[in-house]
Amino acid sequence: QGTRDHPPAQAALRDRLLSAVVSCFKRHGAAAIDTPVLELRETLMGKYGEDTKLIYELQDQGGELLALRYDLTVPFARYLAMNKITNMKRYHVAKVYRRDNPATSRGRYREFYQCDFDIAGQFDPMIPDAECLKIVHEILSDLQLGDFVIKVNDRRILNGVFAVCGVPENKFIPACSTVDKLDKVPWEEVRSEMVGEKGLSPEAADRIGEYVQLHGGLDLIEQLLQDPKLSQNKLAKEGLEDMKLLFEYLTLFGITGKISFDLSLARGLDYYTGVIFEAVLLHQENEHVEEPVSVGSVAGGGRYDGLVGMFDPKGRKVPCVGVSIGIERIFSILEQRLEASGEKLRTTETQVLVATPQKHLLAARLKLISELWDAGIKAEMLYKKDPKLLKQLQYCEDTGIPLAAIVGEQELADGVVKLRDVATREEVRM
Repeated sequence: QGTRDHPPAQAALRDRLLSAVVSCFKRHGAAAIDTPVLELRETLMGKYGEDTKLIYELQDQGGELLALRYDLTVPFARYLAMNKITNMKRYHVAKVYRRDNPATSRGRYREFYQCDFDIAGQFDPMIPDAECLKIVHEILSDLQLGDFVIKVNDRRILNGVFAVCGVPENKFIPACSTVDKLDKVPWEEVRSEMVGEKGLSPEAADRIGEYVQLHGGLDLIEQLLQDPKLSQNKLAKEGLEDMKLLFEYLTLFGITGKISFDLSLARGLDYYTGVIFEAVLLHQENEHVEEPVSVGSVAGGGRYDGLVGMFDPKGRKVPCVGVSIGIERIFSILEQRLEASGEKLRTTETQVLVATPQKHLLAARLKLISELWDAGIKAEMLYKKDPKLLKQLQYCEDTGIPLAAIVGEQELADGVVKLRDVATREEVRM
């Protein structure tokens, strides 16, 4: 349950999608790494908040308690600490595993790909963070998925809000994971979970509600910097000043039109320490809707300055910021779109079929196709001694092969090959 086989058409679409994402990562100067699918169980435990229960644990075999990796961020942090690397820009595309209730119609699986880009190292504030947002903007624009918005917030601003609203510090993380549900359920439900399950006072919940329902841009940041309560909180003030800087850089990148500073954005993972962001596709049901409906998150990320230090015996910290592209959800959208359009996707890249019009010419085909392969040309032939020409040309049409190289007795005598354009049926002798 929650896993799938990919037939050739899906595998070809996934390839196309992944290469678009990877070429963006490469354009921004990232190097690829790979890590094992298995990690020590203790490496993963306690890094994911409430989601720790979704980790696939493996039985003890040979004295090690193992688990399947849950994401690509924690293995990256472990990799940096183990190898004492303090500066790196990397990307990693690989499968991760979650013992979740699968909802395959919405692109939720137990085994799925993640595409991550991260910048590790001590740099001036918000420059790498702005680049991560630019990457999300580039990829979503490039894939032409329709309108989208990238929501941005900062864990420090959120923690500051909780503090000034009277939430005890030990309840920050539980409160955070509840606020994170605001994009899916109305404020009333979030409020009752805060009071009922998370044990916050109704007054604190109401005060939080005044903040977390705000969203805007630079104007909102300025407004909150003037807020008498928030501006007194050291954490929130730092977060807001950085957010202001981030917006200045995003303005220079020319992408603020798609960015929304959104105080309800919390992202449920424990390891975020600063800026957090999430890209959401907007779905215009019809022209009369004022507010576009969200289709769901297709990318997310943030800053996690403390994670590497957790794996370092001396606790040395390496600041990091990164982004993960939700390739499965994008894949389901593109798949549905392809089905609706009725367009046939080529599953191979064959450029030419080597064909013969008469019998007893298998040797000529084998010699020619071997020359083509050796020259780096993608070529195929039918695995029959004496196939009919019509059958060979039909195969080209069925699989989308654009050219047929035909060698008959006449061509052999003249030392030429007849090249046929399958679509237009034009022929040239070469």
